[in-house]
Amino acid sequence: MTIKQIKETSLYVKDLNETRKFYQGKLDLEIISEVKDRHIFFRAGTSALLCFIPETTQKESSLPSHFGHGHLHIAFEITPRDYSVWKEKVLNAGISIIHEQEWKNHLKSFYFRDPDEHLLEIVPEGIWD
Repeated sequence: MTIKQIKETSLYVKDLNETRKFYQGKLDLEIISEVKDRHIFFRAGTSALLCFIPETTQKESSLPSHFGHGHLHIAFEITPRDYSVWKEKVLNAGISIIHEQEWKNHLKSFYFRDPDEHLLEIVPEGIWD
C-alpha cells in the first residue's frame, strides 16, 4: 500500500473569527465547513486545513477529540513560478515574514505566523524531491 498524501491537517485555535480573517481574508483560502464555537475548515489545494476550538471537541463523544496545544508547523506547497507572488501577497497582507531559507537546487521557502502563533511556510513543488 502507498499513501498518496496527507489529506487533512489540524490546527488548534482560540478564536474562529480571527482564524477566518487570517486564512480566508489574508490567504484567500476557501471555507468548506464552519460550526460556530467548534471549527472552521478551509480548502488548501486538494487537502483540507481543519481549525478546531480544542476545548469544544474534548466535550464531544460522537468523534474522538481533536485536541492539542502548542505551536504547530504546516507548509503550503505552491508552484515555483508563484513563489514571488505569494511572498508579495503575504507582505501586502501585513504579515511579517520571519525567515527565508534557501534549500537544495536553489529552491527557497519562507516562514510566517498565524494569529495563534502556528508556524506557516510557503514551499515550492520539488522541495522534497
